[in-house]
Formats: sequence, structure tokens, C-alpha cells
Amino acid sequence: MTQRVPQVTFKTRVRDESVDGPNPFRWQDVTSEEIFAGKKVVVFALPGAFTPTCSSTHLPGYEENYQALREAGVDEVYCLSVNDAFTMFQWGIHQDVKNVKLLPDGSGDFSRGMGMLVRKDNLGFGLRSWRYSMLVEDGVIKKIFSEAGKQDNCPDDPFEVSDANTMLAYIRNDS
Repeated sequence: MTQRVPQVTFKTRVRDESVDGPNPFRWQDVTSEEIFAGKKVVVFALPGAFTPTCSSTHLPGYEENYQALREAGVDEVYCLSVNDAFTMFQWGIHQDVKNVKLLPDGSGDFSRGMGMLVRKDNLGFGLRSWRYSMLVEDGVIKKIFSEAGKQDNCPDDPFEVSDANTMLAYIRNDS
């Protein structure tokens, strides 16, 4: 059975070069169709911006391997989190992200559609995305690497298979 990505609209903030002043940003709606149609895309999802594993390993690993993923045929790499656009934007600045695109799933609609929305109330986070990565071609999910133990209020933060090296090895061996 072919599994497609959920069709949602992401609320993002982008720099508007035509605006001069202290706030040169504007809202931009981006749809799943715009992100995935006709492209080979890697998405990795994580519980939250500014959190330890996400900031020290997960996002940096994809940023470091961005060029290798591109050379392996990937058009874009997205980091998705159930955070708002302002938080994702500031996290990108803090992490000095130059290549990976940060995708705010503020209401969790995409994560819910993926079946990856979990409660993290035990950490005071509320609803968040489970940690996973996936390869998507023209909107069709080709491979998902989901961390083990997916459950609400999971006391652990597993990080074994959704890393950039696992995805890169898969893409290289699948080609």
C-alpha cells in the first residue's frame, strides 16, 4: 500500500527583502504539495527546538550531512517539530543552520496525520512529534525510520535510527 504524506498547510515566517526596518519578516503559508510534489525530500522530525538531543545531535547531524544527501539525489532536507514559526526561526539562528529547512508544525496537524503525535506531558511539553526520519518521493513515503518505544509520556528520548547517517546509508544503498 502506498502511503502519502498528510496534506496540510504550514504557517512559516520568511524574510521579506522588500521590507526595510526592524521586522523584515512576513507570514507565508506553505503546503505539503509545495514541499513534496515532484521532489525527493528527507524529513526528520523531533520533539522540540532547543531541547538537548535535538540541538546537540539530531539537527547538527543533518546540517553536517546536507551536501552528501544532496549528492545522493535528495532535493531538500526539512526538520519538522511541533513548535511555532517564531521558535523554529530563532532555533535556526541559534544553531547556525544554513541548509536544512526548519518546518514548524505548530498545531501538530502534520504529525497527527503521520500518526506520530505523542503526549509529552511528563516533561511539560504537551503534544509533540515522535522522533523519526523519512524519505519522501513526490509525496509518497518511501522509507520511515521511527525510533523504538513510541508511546505517550515515554520516559526516554530514543535516538538510534532517525539520524542523518542512517538515512544517508539507506539512500546510497537503495540507489
